[in-house]
Amino acid sequence: MPWQECSIVSQREEFVRLAQGESVSFAALCQRFGVSRKTGYKWLGRHREQSVSGLADRSRRPRRCPGRTPSTMERVVMEVRTEHPAWGGRKIRRVLQDDGRAEVPAASTITRILHRHGAIDEEESANHRAFTRFEHAAPNEMWPMDFKGHFATEAGRCHPLTLLDDHSRYCVGLQACADERGTTVGDRLTSIFRRYGLPRRMLMDNGPPWGGDDSRWTPLTVWLMRLGVGVCHGRPYHPQTQGKDERFHRTLDVEPLQGRPWANVAACQDAFDPWRSMYNLRRPHEALDLATPATRYTISPRAFPETLPPIEYGPNDMVRKVQGKGRISFRHGLFWVGRAFRGYPVGLRPTERDGVFAVFFAQEHVATVDLTAPRRPRGSECHAMTSDDAKESHGFHTNSQRKIAKEKMALIRIIGEEEGYHKTESVTHVLEQV
Repeated sequence: MPWQECSIVSQREEFVRLAQGESVSFAALCQRFGVSRKTGYKWLGRHREQSVSGLADRSRRPRRCPGRTPSTMERVVMEVRTEHPAWGGRKIRRVLQDDGRAEVPAASTITRILHRHGAIDEEESANHRAFTRFEHAAPNEMWPMDFKGHFATEAGRCHPLTLLDDHSRYCVGLQACADERGTTVGDRLTSIFRRYGLPRRMLMDNGPPWGGDDSRWTPLTVWLMRLGVGVCHGRPYHPQTQGKDERFHRTLDVEPLQGRPWANVAACQDAFDPWRSMYNLRRPHEALDLATPATRYTISPRAFPETLPPIEYGPNDMVRKVQGKGRISFRHGLFWVGRAFRGYPVGLRPTERDGVFAVFFAQEHVATVDLTAPRRPRGSECHAMTSDDAKESHGFHTNSQRKIAKEKMALIRIIGEEEGYHKTESVTHVLEQV
């Protein structure tokens, strides 16, 4: 049998001592220790040259490796990694190629270099997985917009407003805001629209300032629709609808933010501006086959109008003005459209269903009026359904709105019993007394 690893050096030393005697032939001694004569002579020679220390195993690592990455290239790789700690082998390789470096190693080789230098967390690396991606066919067809979670500065809180182009992942806006008011967002969007033009549509979630509890429309979204920008709201409780924005927020966390302290909102913007340029112009993007967003983006041909265009409807549209409480009068009834449209004209168009009319503001379908639904007595308020609400059996867009409606109805019954309202009393009238 070969050498036993539990005492390999001591066995070799014993072999050498016995070989120095003449009680048995060298071939027989090798046979008893289970090694060849060539191996036996090797250990005798090493013992003569280095004594007992020569009997230990030597490294099998080759003295030279012709295919090894030069140390200068390893140093360049680690410099890029130090500058961008969140970048992996593919991004680093693409950047080195774009810089004109000769003989850039493969992405897998760069990844091994990062592992060798302890620059990759094994557990974190195992958590990453690929996702199924989708995108619009051309730039400016869709801009996802959202606020990243706000964070503290020494002078208050910063609310990062992010806007991406869905097709190219180009960051058209990264604004450090002191709040999330609609007027703040409108001012920031104005400067962005002046530079990049108007998108065809914008995608946002259902919270303020672009959505609310009682309506999916706010003054901000009304302003966008007047500009000719379509407004899309993500599916409630499904943040993956805005997956590109959510992924961009994670990149913000690991690259420019990194949990560092900030003096104020202006200091945040000073850091955001150069990072946005780097993200658009230099940083390779995995979803773009390691191209940069700037290589796929072009500004919109739709220029921002300094004066809002007039709201016009077709000759066959039935135009109604939205009253102060967000209602319209139509066919002897009052229908609630949304307070955000107060004072504006809306157009009603018949649909394929008899008695059902689509309500448009500018070119956007914002509600549906169903005359076939049970009617309340004259003078009471009938709610118009939004385009998405029309698909729901009870006319409520989200579970939270259903819950709110049930609570309101319970409150109406209590007030009705205490104040003596008749069962057919206007729901709106009762709620106004609360």
